[in-house]
Amino acid sequence: MHTILVVDDDPTVAEVVTAYLERAGFLVDRAADGPEALRLAEANEPALVVLDLMLPGMDGLDVCRRLRERGPVPVIMLTARGDEDDRILGLEIGADDYVTKPFSPRELVLRVESVLRRGHAEQTPASEPPLRVGGITLDRSARSATKNGRALSLTLREFELLAHLMRHPGVAIGREQLMHDVWGWEFGDLSTVTVHVRRLRGKIEDDPARPRLIRTVWGVGYRFDVPHEADAYRGAGVPGSRAADSTER
Repeated sequence: MHTILVVDDDPTVAEVVTAYLERAGFLVDRAADGPEALRLAEANEPALVVLDLMLPGMDGLDVCRRLRERGPVPVIMLTARGDEDDRILGLEIGADDYVTKPFSPRELVLRVESVLRRGHAEQTPASEPPLRVGGITLDRSARSATKNGRALSLTLREFELLAHLMRHPGVAIGREQLMHDVWGWEFGDLSTVTVHVRRLRGKIEDDPARPRLIRTVWGVGYRFDVPHEADAYRGAGVPGSRAADSTER
């Protein structure tokens, strides 16, 4: 059985979340603050961490950073409804998802199951030849990605997002479709996709402020361009290929 680490200083929330997770068949460790969470994570590596953003002393963002330094453990953050900037920052430092308070414990369990199910599928990919587009080589079987021979340090979600875009070069894909295909979610905040695209651009683009590989197509979503094809798009005046592609959204 998977062990879930629940980190929340509110004992009522922690008890309710623990009860629902145990009812769904998970083992649960509980921590009331950041240092205790890090100790438990080191002693008994969890399959996933449910992490409250507002913790005494060391906040959830610091805990998430420290967890990410140790390895790619999935993290679902619990946040207050009005803390949009903090939610975005949480995604930028590596959280896989977030749930806003007050929340449905059943919804949280569904999110946990979705993240774990997707993570398992990503760790055991079907055999397929490496993808090679725009100087990037991505090998799902070996879980490796390089650009011009240089290794790229990608999270699991960034890796799968890049793989999906590279499989469909030149095709504009909506954020809703990316959320379904890459995250396996039928619902959720689309800023999750936006933030991951921004992080991915920072790792694969020569100039992330002027992306040439992952283009924004206004009103649609994103398109992965092969460099020489991108020049052809611009010359033809295709919508979303010049000024529209220069700004992230």
